[in-house]
Parts: sequence; structure tokens; C-alpha cells
Amino acid sequence: MALANILDAESRRRSALLPIFLIVMVDVLGLTIILPLLPFYAERMGASPMVVGLLVSTYAACQLVAGPLLGQISDRMGRRPLLLVSQVGTFAGFLILAYAQSLWIVFLARIIDGLTAGNLSLAQAYISDVTRPEDRAKSFGVIGVAFGIGFLIGPAMSAFLSQYGYRYPIFTAAGLSATSILSTYFLLPAAPVAPKETEAEGPPPPAGRRLRVLDWGNYSTYFKRPALAVLLWQFFAFAFAFAIFMSGFALFAERRYTWNGHPFGVKEVGYVYAYVGFLGIILQGGLIGRLVKWLGELRLVRIGFLGATVGFAMIGFSYNVPELVVAAALSSFGTGVLRPALTSLITQRASREEQGVVLGLTQSLMSVAQIVAPAIAGFLIDHSLLTTWALVGASVCGLGVLMERWQ
Repeated sequence: MALANILDAESRRRSALLPIFLIVMVDVLGLTIILPLLPFYAERMGASPMVVGLLVSTYAACQLVAGPLLGQISDRMGRRPLLLVSQVGTFAGFLILAYAQSLWIVFLARIIDGLTAGNLSLAQAYISDVTRPEDRAKSFGVIGVAFGIGFLIGPAMSAFLSQYGYRYPIFTAAGLSATSILSTYFLLPAAPVAPKETEAEGPPPPAGRRLRVLDWGNYSTYFKRPALAVLLWQFFAFAFAFAIFMSGFALFAERRYTWNGHPFGVKEVGYVYAYVGFLGIILQGGLIGRLVKWLGELRLVRIGFLGATVGFAMIGFSYNVPELVVAAALSSFGTGVLRPALTSLITQRASREEQGVVLGLTQSLMSVAQIVAPAIAGFLIDHSLLTTWALVGASVCGLGVLMERWQ
């Protein structure tokens, strides 16, 4: 009977990951449809690269303010209600963006979306609720797979639909957002199934409290733990490099590459993101689990930073599409393995009662990176420092490797 109960609990935990996967995938699909479009959409309304960077930073700043609050409320009310709130905000933001007639309306749309943007952190917390520590790297790979599929299909859809007008991709993203709301409402269990209790582990951990934006004392507590602090700084390095690439690549590519005699636009940038997404599917769709077993998470983090460093540096010195294809593959592999490996290590080095806190902290670090990096990227591209833009990302990843010596 005990064995049957354990097997049943395992089956229910695995089935709980399926709706989370579908929900995150649809959300990411909507996000990635907008991703290659937004810089060109803003430029059409008169935005400079610097203003485009500030547009991305504004969204992240709103997310930083609202994210911990959404996390704290979800600890009391459950993940599902707050996921719905977050998704409704995204849906409203897309509709406002589609009907924007001026740049300030574009900013308003992103502010609304940012203030309700907690989808990813809530999904991570849900996964942490239903998995054991030793299974988390593989389970967090679910989000990686969702990102991979989103980056494969979303940008390709944007590239295709933008040929008929910039509003078509945005309306498609809004439709997908509505689908995500329905999926959360009808498919996601009202409360996650907690990991089974064992004599060694004790009762399942609570999700943990999130930190407020200005709660610097509690933030510093985690950075005072040497083993955990190094991982947090490495996560920030990964987040910064990823953000500087994602926020600046479209405008970098517009000024660096040509295809069939014209500069890169939404179509070409969209297909590059789709290529990166395809590589992400290969990596996250089972390969990440094998790499963890073969190399271990710490070694995988080191290899990920090295790959990202070389890839970003190569992008800075690439001037044609074949060179870009090789460089993008290396940087995609590096960042693709870093997120699940670092997230897993961070949760393993925090106590059971702190799982929600450290996950909220990683999301806050991601938001800080997404505030600072796009502004830097916009400034550099606005001043035609294209190679410098890529080398900044490469340098930060190089620091990620050196941080291991701090332990």
C-alpha cells in the first residue's frame, strides 16, 4: 500500500508539470512574437536605440517592483490565482500595444504588462513545490523547453506576420495570452501536490516568503553566505549577458548585417531567434539531464560560461550570416545550460523553508539585469559601438567563470 501511494504521488507530481509546461510555453510564445518586433515597432514611432533600451528597462523595473509582491501573495493564496492575474495583465498590455498611436502608449502598454509580470517566477515556484532537490535541474528544464519552443515558433510567426503589418503579430500574441489564461483556469490544479514526506526529509517545505524590493537587509543575508553568494552573482552574470543580448541584438543586427541587399529587419531577426530556439529545444529536451549526470551541475556551469563568452565575442566580430550562425550556436548553448543548472544549485544550497525566497531573489536579480543591461545596450548601439556591445556580454560571462575562485 505504501509503495502504491508513493507511485501515485509521483504520477500526480509528473502530471502537474504538464499544464505548467503548456502554460509557460504559450506565455513564452506570446512574448517571443513581440521580441523581434518591439524595437522596430518603437523605431517606427521615432524611438532611438537608447529609447528602445529604456523601453525594455521600464518593463523590467515594473516587474522588479511587482514581482516580489505577487510572489508573497501567491505564498498565501496559491500559485494559480496569481498566475491568472499576471496573464490578464499581459493580455491587456498586448491589446494596448496593438492600438498604440504614439510612443508613450507603447510605454504604457509595457508598464501594465510589467506590473503584472510574474508568470515565470510563479511557474518556478510551482515546480519547486512539486519536485525534490535532486530532480530540480531536470524539472526546471521544463521551462527551458518552453522557452526553446517559444523561441522557435514565436519569432518565426512574427517574421512571417510582420510582412503584412506590425499589428498582426501583436494581435496573435494577445490571442495566445488569452489561450494561456484559459489553460491556467481549466488545466492547472488549484494547489500543487507537495513532495512526499519522508522520515529523513520531514514535512514538505513551504513555498517561502518573497523579498520586498527595498528589503536590503534580507537580500544581504543571502549574499553573506559564501557558497550561495557565488551562485547568486553567477546567476546575475548570466542574466546580465542574456539581457544585453536579447535587448540589443535586433538593433545591432539592423546595423551590422544585410540579407538580399537590405538591412536586417523583423523578418531576419525573427528567424535568427527561431534558430536559437531550435537549438534550445535540442539542449533542453533531454540533453540537459544527461549533461548534469555526466558532468555535474558545477562543471556544467563552468562550461556554460565559457561557451557564452566565446559565442558573444564571436558575434561582436561577425560581419556575415554564416559567422553569426556559428556564434549564435555557442552563445545559445552557454546560456541554455546556465539557467537550469544555476537555479538548481541555488535551491539546493538554501534551506527547505527558503525555497520561495531564493527563487524570488533570482527573479529579482533577473529583473535588475533587465533594467541595467538594455539601457547599456541602447547607449552603446546609439553611439555605433556595436562590437563593444557584444564584448560587454562576453566580459560578463568571463567573470562568471572567475567567480568560482571566490568560494
